[in-house]
Amino acid sequence: MVPAAAPPPVPLVDLLDRMLATGVVVTGDVVIRVADIDLVRISLRALLCSVHAPPAPGSGGGDRT
Repeated sequence: MVPAAAPPPVPLVDLLDRMLATGVVVTGDVVIRVADIDLVRISLRALLCSVHAPPAPGSGGGDRT
């Protein structure tokens, strides 16, 4: 039995580009406990995505003819 070849590694820049093009939601919980009693609980959610700026006025990038 011949082991399957590993897929080629993806550069970090390409991975970030793919993730930001589609958007990524990062979630997490932080809990501070003392003597097994929850004192503080924080739920975190973050949406990471890329934003394209509109063309500047007078740059010729508009739809007006």
